[in-house]
Amino acid sequence: MSARRDLVLVVDDTPETLGLLTEALETAGLTALVATSGEAALETLLHVTPDLILLDAMMPGLDGFETCKALKALPALSPIPVIFMTGLSDTAHVVRGLEAGGVDYVTKPIVIDEMLARIRVHLGNARAALRTRAVLDAAGGFLLAADEAGALLWCTPQAEQRLADALPDFTAAGFRLPAGLEMQAGSRTLHFALVGRTGPAELLYRLTESGGGQEEAFLQSQFGLSAREAEVLLWVARGKPNKDVSDILGISPRTVNKHLEQVFTKLGVENRASAAALAVGALARRG
Repeated sequence: MSARRDLVLVVDDTPETLGLLTEALETAGLTALVATSGEAALETLLHVTPDLILLDAMMPGLDGFETCKALKALPALSPIPVIFMTGLSDTAHVVRGLEAGGVDYVTKPIVIDEMLARIRVHLGNARAALRTRAVLDAAGGFLLAADEAGALLWCTPQAEQRLADALPDFTAAGFRLPAGLEMQAGSRTLHFALVGRTGPAELLYRLTESGGGQEEAFLQSQFGLSAREAEVLLWVARGKPNKDVSDILGISPRTVNKHLEQVFTKLGVENRASAAALAVGALARRG
C-alpha cells in the first residue's frame, strides 16, 4: 500500500502562480489542491481537510487575511498551518498575517526550494502537535489550548464537557479565556492554570474548578477541616472518584488520598461512602 501524500491547498487568484506551485508541489511528492479565491477556499474546506494551506494575502473579494481568520474560527480547521504568500514584505503586513493565524510567510516571487523547506518544517510541527493532542485525548485530563489573545484553539473531551456543563451557552468557536484566568459559572469557579507553551502561538492550560465557596466553608466549620480537606470532601460527596477530584482541584491523586485520610479521622469514619453520607446529610440540614 502506498504511503499517503500530504495535501496542500493553494489559494491564489493568479493562474501562473497556481501552475508554478502545483507543479513544484507534485514534483516534491505532495498533492496540490487549488482555489482561486478566499470564498472558494472556504467552500473547499467544507469538504476536504488539507494538511497545510498556501494562502495569497492580496486577492479581490475576501483577501487572505480575512480568509485565514474565518478558517481559524472553526475548531476543526484551526490546527491547519497556513503559510501566507505575499509581495508585501513590510512589517505591518507580516504582523497582520501572523495575527490572522498564519504560521509563516513567503514573499513573491517565490523561491521554490525555500518554500518547500518551510512547508516540510510546518508539516512536521503539525504532525507533532496532532500526536500530542491524540495522546492527551486518550490519556484524559482537563486540558485546553488557546492563542496569545486567549481564543480557544482546542480542548480535550473532558475539558469540553466540563465547560459545557458549567456554561450553558458554551461554544468552542467563540470561547475566550477570561481575564485573570478565573470565571464564575453559577456556584462554580473555573480556573485556567498555564501549563506551558506547545507552539509558537499556542499555550496549554489545565482547567480546574471549585465550588462557590459557601459549601466548602460550611463543611470546614462543621467538621473542623482545613480548606483543602473541605474541598475534597465536597467533591467526594458529589460522587466524584479520586481521579476526578485530582483533576478538578489540580492536585495529585496521592494528595487526594492523604486529605481523605485526614477527613476520615476528623469525621470518625472509615471509608469514603460514610464520609460522603455525613457531608450530604450536613449540607441537606443546612438547607
